[in-house]
Order: sequence, then C-alpha cells, then structure tokens
Amino acid sequence: MHQEIQKMREIALVYLDRSGGLQKFVHDCKKYNDSKQSYAVYRFIISINPSDIAELDAALGNYILHNPIQAAQIFQSVCFIAIKTLSLIDQLQTEAQISILLKPTHLPPLPSYVLSLSAFPFNYTSQRFYMSEGIVIAMGTVTKYTQGARFLCTEETCPFSEGFRYIRVHLPGATESATVRSDFVCSLCSSPLQENMKFRVLGDKQVVEMIDAKVLDALKGYCNDKSHFRIQTFTIFLRDELANKMNIGDHYKIIGIPACVQNGLQATACIEVNSVQLCKPNGPSSVSKNFKYLLSLTSSSCWRFTAILVNIFASQVVPPGTYNTLKLAILMSLVQTGEKENADYLDLLIVTSDTLVIDRLLNYSICLLPRGIRHPPSSEIFPSVSKDKHGTGSASIQACSAVLAKGGICYIGDLSSYKKDKLELLQSVLESRTTTVFIPGKKYGEEADQHVTIPVQTNFWSFVDVDSSSKKHIQKDNFVIGQMDMSLIPPNLVDVFGLLIHNEFPSCRLSSPLVHHVLKKAINPEAMLYKVSQQFRTQDYEEFVLFAKNLHVELSSEAESLIQGYYLASRRVRRDSVHGSTLSASALKTLISLSKAHTKLSLRKKVLEEDALIAILLLESSLTLKHGKSALCIAPNPVFPFDLSDENSLQQRDFYLMQCHHQLLKFIGAYGPGIHVNSSEE
Repeated sequence: MHQEIQKMREIALVYLDRSGGLQKFVHDCKKYNDSKQSYAVYRFIISINPSDIAELDAALGNYILHNPIQAAQIFQSVCFIAIKTLSLIDQLQTEAQISILLKPTHLPPLPSYVLSLSAFPFNYTSQRFYMSEGIVIAMGTVTKYTQGARFLCTEETCPFSEGFRYIRVHLPGATESATVRSDFVCSLCSSPLQENMKFRVLGDKQVVEMIDAKVLDALKGYCNDKSHFRIQTFTIFLRDELANKMNIGDHYKIIGIPACVQNGLQATACIEVNSVQLCKPNGPSSVSKNFKYLLSLTSSSCWRFTAILVNIFASQVVPPGTYNTLKLAILMSLVQTGEKENADYLDLLIVTSDTLVIDRLLNYSICLLPRGIRHPPSSEIFPSVSKDKHGTGSASIQACSAVLAKGGICYIGDLSSYKKDKLELLQSVLESRTTTVFIPGKKYGEEADQHVTIPVQTNFWSFVDVDSSSKKHIQKDNFVIGQMDMSLIPPNLVDVFGLLIHNEFPSCRLSSPLVHHVLKKAINPEAMLYKVSQQFRTQDYEEFVLFAKNLHVELSSEAESLIQGYYLASRRVRRDSVHGSTLSASALKTLISLSKAHTKLSLRKKVLEEDALIAILLLESSLTLKHGKSALCIAPNPVFPFDLSDENSLQQRDFYLMQCHHQLLKFIGAYGPGIHVNSSEE
C-alpha cells in the first residue's frame, strides 16, 4: 500500500507540473511567505481535471473521485515536500499545517456521479464527489467558521507543549464542535490539549437551501404532466471563496461531497460544495414546421401571422377567435421575459367580470414557460426573513413566488384580494424592479442592521373582478377609471402595470361558442374540440415562445420616430391643469416593450412601423380605460375590431390598420412638437 501511495504522489507531482497547478501553488506560497506571519493552517486550492489525471494514472484518478478526503492527503504530502525543498514558506513547520481543497472541473457524465435532490434513497455516507443541480430557495447571511486551529499540550514538560504537532482542520460535514472543542488529549502524555487562540484561522461560511428544479412544475396552475414526484429542500454549505457566489432564485449545478451534519438530536443531510456553475437553459433552435408554413403563407403582411397566431392560441381553454386582444397581450408578455438587468418588462392587469375563464386562460399560459409561477395565497409574493434552522442563529432569506419566477411570469391572481400593505409593496417593486429585505442585527446576532436588495426579474399578471366591489362591504371613495369602477385598487398601482386589458365578453352575455366550449370541456376535459388544436399543439407554442423570447430585436428609425411622436403628442393631449400630464414616463418603456414583443411574435429582428402601430393601439386602449378618450379616437377594440374567420377578414383588418396608421400620423402632425414622421401612403 505504501508503494501505491508513493506512486500516486509522484503522479500527482507530474500532473501539477503539466497542468500549471505547480506554478499557481508557488505563487500562492509567495503570498504567505511575503506576509511574514505564522499561521496554524496554510490553505491551498488545487484544480483537478478528472479526464487528464485519469489518462496519467487511472488509479489516482479513481482515488480522487471516490476518496477525495484521502486523495487530498496525497497532494498535502507533495505540497509539503515542495515547500521544504524549494524553501517557499519559511514559517511552515509541519505537514499537518497544510490544508488542501481539491476542486474537480467536472465529473464523468455517468448516472452514478449524479445526486438527485428528488430521488430516494439519498446516498450521503460515501463521502465522494457528486454532481447535483437545483434552484436556490433560501440563503443565509455569511458567517464565520474555523478553518483550522492549533492545539498545545497543557503539560509544560511535554515536547508537544510547543510547536505545530496538533492541528485541527475543517473536513466536509464537520460541525464547529468537531473542529474546536475542549476534550482533546495529548497522544504522548494523555494531558488535556488547549487551543492557542492566537493561531485560529477563520473563514466565511454561507448556508444555502436548494430544491430540485421539478418544483417549478408543481408551482404551475395547470400542467399536462400527471407524474408524481418527491420534493424536498436540501442544505448546501458554501465556504470561503464560494460565499456569495449564488443568487437566490437562480438555477445552479454544483459539485460537492455529501455529508450528515448532527445538530443536537436532529441529523441533516447536506453537501459541502467544491464548485458552483450557473445553469443557463438553451432554447429551441427553430419553431415547428406548421408555424414555419404559416409564416410563409402570411409573408405579404406584417400583421397576419400574429393575427392567426393569436386567433388559434389556447384553443384547449377558450374557443378560437375569442379573447384575441387579451391573448395577444399574453403572448407579448411571454416573449418579453428574460433575466437581463434592464429587460423590457411587460406586466398585465386584466379587468373582467368573468374571472373563471380568465383564470383558466392565464393558468394555461404560464405553463408555456419553464419559470411560470402561480402564486399560492398562503405564501409571500416577495422575499421574507426567518431564523436559520441549522442552529447558527443567523438570518435566512426565503425565496418567494416573484423570485422563483425569475426570467418568467408571476401570476398573482385577483388583485383585489390583497391588503393595502401588500399592494403598496407590489407598486414599489413594479416601479424599481427590486425589493429590499430588512435584517435586524440584534435579532440575528449581528452587530448592525442589514438591508439586502434583491432584483425582481419577472413579469406580473393579475386581474381585477369588476363585480367584486359590490361584494365588499367596505366603504371607500369611489374611483372611476374610464367607464369602470376600480375603487378597490389604488390608481397609482394601476398606472405602474404596463398594460390594462378589458376582456371582450361581459358576464351578462357570454358568447355562444364559449358556453359550448365550457360545457363540452366539463363533460370531457381531455377532448380535442377543434382541429387546430391538433395542428398547433401546446408543445408547439412552448417551443415558439422559447424561441421568440431569445430573439434579439432592434428598433428601426421609422418605428422609433413613430413611438416618439405618439408619446410626445399624447403627453400634450392627456394633461390637466392640476396634475399635469396623465401619461407617465414609464409609458415610453411600455411602448418600446410592446413593439419589440410584436416583432418577436412575428419572428423578425427589426422593429417596423407596423409593430409600433400595434403597440400604440394597445397602449391607447389601455389609457382610454384608465383616463378616458383622447384626441386620437380609436375603436373600443382597436387591434381586433372584428372576427377573423377567413382570408377576406384578414385583408379587411390590414386595410383597417392602415387607416389607423394614417389617422395616427395626422394626430402626431397636429399635436406633436415638430416631430418628423414618415407620412407616405401606400
């Protein structure tokens, strides 16, 4: 066995030399040596490529993968000999003072190296490297732990009462009491050992809770997948250079060593993480053949493809041709999702008296995205703070619906069901796209209070039941927006939602196709009621949305001029002597976001005037609902003024939209402050 270990040491030295690890090690030693300070523990990180080291020596490669703690001792011996031979650290005295952390760049892509956070049983006793992945749902604050400590024999005549014979170093899964405690005895004279506090080495530690990504399927309101699976959070420890390397709500792949941490009578399975990698999902490379064929058939018009796309969308939930304006807004919001800092967000607030059908439609739609979350009323929308359950007493920030929906949709249901403080917080988040968590220092053992700012990168969907005001017995000042009673919702909150949509069918006169659809679905929920549902399946729309949302689009100068002209003209028209302009500065962002969304739905990369026109009509319709009509008089349903039943109706709609474009140019010419727009008629 000794010969095998010696051979592994030689191979380890060769690997360090070939991989550049030896050069990095010498550089790290120089830092310690230049400090002229004596440490109990000198910590070194060695990057290991399992493929390269297995080619050099299969035995050592296997030893590193399956016995990483013992393999670290081999590198510890090599490093100690190198330091002494090359005189790299003058202060170093014993091999025990060297702490080696092996960091594999990857693991073999085999099932035996994957640790599923939702599978059972969970193998946490082998103490070898595993790869796992999941979503961060809770994060603790960074605290200190003991990396290493020096102990001395209390018997003054004992040779071990001085020097660096007894060094305690943290190992994966070890608690603080395992590294530092008072019941150690000298192996030579059996006298008690006492820690030399002057040499204690502290490091950073962060406790993180992760959960399998399958939890996202469980948090959707509607799902075709009927399979059952186990979901449980899992504790991971980030130490030293890995502290604060994770963000709450993100999806990560980790490599680490599982362990079992004992906290009193309770045992917790956990992973000591060695490396962290952010997971970025890859979208589909193209859309389905049916969508490609439809795009080629409608290439003569910039409006027809999206019109048909919207007309047949969600035929599993509502009949084709119904709720077209709402369905267009939904698809636009779906493709305007992403995790960029300055993303073009598109939030939807729907005013309806038919909450059942609207709820089903929104539930169906959020399932088209991997991060579509239906907020459960029993939990918090935004992050909250609780005490860490692992006995550290520190604060732990808990994720929530808005953070889990990062890069997707957070559907929060009926807005009128929330209390005033929740609505005020929602308004603040919609304005800043961040939320701040307050951590009181006294409560969680910190010297000072902390304010942690968390980005909220999601689109919010909600609806308001216009009939609910009559159900409430609370007397409020009546606030009328347009023609509707919106007294339950603060007007400022309505303004920060990008788009206000009123569905076409009041509850008093539901359309005949919708009634038939609801009744047939109630009798046979799995039935395909329309041929178009088979041609354009839910899976096709999923692929379409994921492909379209990743398109990078740019504004053309013509579209930019049209948007700017409309915005400035509307600010001039929509104003009063008391409050000034009723058109907020955020309306310009909404216009640009809507224009880009329509371009993505059209599978183009350049925003045209035709896209800007649809955006302007949608926003003007929303403003009319909020503040009443303006000098730009538009129809009650300006984007879909009539049913789309055949090619003639599509041509009729194109002609109508051209007229709207001409009317818009006249409006800008009359009220815009000298804005030049292209007014050439086709």
